[in-house]
Amino acid sequence: MYVIASFEQSIFLELAITALEQSGVPKNQILAVPLDKRSEDRKLFDTIHRADGFSLFDVAAVLGTCGMLLGAIYGMVLRWGPILWGLIGLCAGLLLGFLLKVLFVKKQNKKTKQNRTSEVFLVIRCTNDQGKNVENILWDNTALGIARLNNE
Repeated sequence: MYVIASFEQSIFLELAITALEQSGVPKNQILAVPLDKRSEDRKLFDTIHRADGFSLFDVAAVLGTCGMLLGAIYGMVLRWGPILWGLIGLCAGLLLGFLLKVLFVKKQNKKTKQNRTSEVFLVIRCTNDQGKNVENILWDNTALGIARLNNE
């Protein structure tokens, strides 16, 4: 049987490996596979083939609508009239909303890039009677997730 667990790169991973060795699992039956961190930043604009769920135009649409409404209302008393002031308010709101969202997404990308840690997958080959003990050791050492794979 194989027990597969994922860990963050931390001292708990080393403690889990040491505890497994002390419980009778030989060193050659433990495999630790570190994952690489993503090196490129998240893309700002979505394409037809890739979308990440962040829209840059939602805040721009809301602020554009508010700007257009205010421009049309106050355009009644201003010189150029409600239509031109509505269009000016629309453009100003769209530009302001788009710039705010771009700055927010860039700041959030910078923050998540600093907090991003790599994961390590731990693969342990053990007997069926050792499986529950191995799982308990991994859970006690803060495993993020565990899976069992019977090779029967």
